[in-house]
Amino acid sequence: MNRSFAHVALKLLALIVLAVLLIAAATAVSRWWHSRGPVQKAAATAEQLERGRTLVLAADCAACHTADNGAPFAGGVPLASAFGTLHGTNITPDPEHGIGRYTADDFFDALTKGKARDGHPLYPAMPYVSYRRMAREDSDAMYAYLMNRPAVNVANARNDVNFPANIRTFLHGWKLLFARRDIPASSQGDSAQWQRGRYLVDTLGHCGECHTPRGVLGQLKVDRTLHGNADFGRFAVPDITPAGLAARGWDAATLHQYLSTGVSPRAVASDEMLKVVNLSTSRLAPADVEAIVTYLLGDRAPAPTPFAVAAATDDAPARRTYFDLCAGCHGRDGEGVPNVAPDLRANSSVREANPHNLIVAMLDGLPVHDLPGIARMQDMPAFGEELDDAQIASLATWMRQRYGGQDAVVDASAVRELREADSH
Repeated sequence: MNRSFAHVALKLLALIVLAVLLIAAATAVSRWWHSRGPVQKAAATAEQLERGRTLVLAADCAACHTADNGAPFAGGVPLASAFGTLHGTNITPDPEHGIGRYTADDFFDALTKGKARDGHPLYPAMPYVSYRRMAREDSDAMYAYLMNRPAVNVANARNDVNFPANIRTFLHGWKLLFARRDIPASSQGDSAQWQRGRYLVDTLGHCGECHTPRGVLGQLKVDRTLHGNADFGRFAVPDITPAGLAARGWDAATLHQYLSTGVSPRAVASDEMLKVVNLSTSRLAPADVEAIVTYLLGDRAPAPTPFAVAAATDDAPARRTYFDLCAGCHGRDGEGVPNVAPDLRANSSVREANPHNLIVAMLDGLPVHDLPGIARMQDMPAFGEELDDAQIASLATWMRQRYGGQDAVVDASAVRELREADSH
């Protein structure tokens, strides 16, 4: 009985191995076959190229496909994920490493279906879940623009993805489960401007890829669209639903200012959002920025939650720490200094219910911020070694109570958790 069972098991195992080898061989042949084909040319008028350029900006393609100090759209940007590190690919017209052999149909399939020209499924770091509603004429304009840029012969960086996510065949199942779901609107409205904003935010801008929390398989939790994502990276991505924005004091004017310049009374663009502002939103037409703001807040925008800086408190230790370490740049009473340090009064970082980002900034510091135009903010030193968990918690509590209207006490355990997370 046991011998018979072992014999059957061996035969089954052999069949599985044979099937895997056949699939691998078929995939290799398919890739080889599809890697052939003519180099494509895309004729376009100046008007079509300008339209394509605008759409590529709105889609923020450069953020993932242009490495620091690299050639535009030549790829190489490392994209960290829970499953490993991926790299943005070369999307210049180079026929060897880029999209030089892609037709307009191939390009549309890659954007909206996550399907490469050789047929292999793309990792969802390519935001095809968001792009699936992209208009065909927009895809064609983007294709024409990219195909008329200089070809850059730069090989694509190798991905470093953990098992089993490194087996691309599994992506077919992932796409079947998660790639075709509709993204519900995050605000209420029906005006033409709201509709345009929804297309810019949910499709072209794919804002939900960062601002929407994800499930254990990396899928977007579409029932919580734009509700923020605390697991995106070192910094938490904020809630940008109408209620979330209003709770931190945002209104249409401050949002428009922030997206256009990176600086507003509510925040200075930082971390990944600084790249978005520099490469995308600051370069959009004012009408498109206005449409984005309309969609984020809805046709009937909620009133921002009022806030007034708390009255001066006593000389508590945290206040003395503020004067010793913070006031030199942020001012005697948090008023900030232009092009040096932001105004803390009613700033999103201190009004946010979750002190996560404020604590991380204190622990790690911040780099120099080069903003659109000639504006910049100087670097902020890290205080993780100078202050212990209790001192940072105390300072964060004092700043949030005084400048953010947040009464909750920040616990030292929250600081310790973030400090330890950075050391892993």
